[in-house]
Amino acid sequence: MTYDTIVEAGDGALITVPSGGRLRIIDLEGNQAVDTLLYDAHDIRHRYSAFDTIREQGAVYLTTGSRLLSDRLEELAVISADTCGRHDTVGGACAQESNVIRYGMHTRHQHACRQTFLAYGAPAGIGQRELGPNINFFMNVPVDAAGNLHFEDGLSAPGKYVEITASRDIHVLISNCPQLNNPCNGWNPTPVRLVGTW
Repeated sequence: MTYDTIVEAGDGALITVPSGGRLRIIDLEGNQAVDTLLYDAHDIRHRYSAFDTIREQGAVYLTTGSRLLSDRLEELAVISADTCGRHDTVGGACAQESNVIRYGMHTRHQHACRQTFLAYGAPAGIGQRELGPNINFFMNVPVDAAGNLHFEDGLSAPGKYVEITASRDIHVLISNCPQLNNPCNGWNPTPVRLVGTW
């Protein structure tokens, strides 16, 4: 089976990828952030853990070969290809509430990734309690020696992609970030393409 779809900026997707299946996320225009969460398709309480993924591999950034671990230290997927070279998993997802704190009350009703996660996760039973720190594919969040992080212009470019291979049956929950208030999308959110093979 081949899965092929476009996710517009600010929209989302929920894809179930069987064990061994591959899902490629293509940054069509470059400099786009793709917020992503992973769940065991048979138990959504068994989910991606940014903390464990970083600690167990001793690397704060994700790239080819990174094992995407669960909160039970089990492998959900592996990054099997990557033409961008570095992805964030510490910057988190935007929410309407955090937008107000960071950018002002005028952003209260702007689209945000957390709300997209809830809308697209609902058919799989994914609610507030199942949301946790996520992966930000293509997003550039340098972390300095003091542990400070900054949102910077992206490292990606048109046509760059990252591909994950599922280590078990997984749900992949995506919010194609609509963030307009920091440079993670170059202040210009754009569509991405998802291509799956299984």
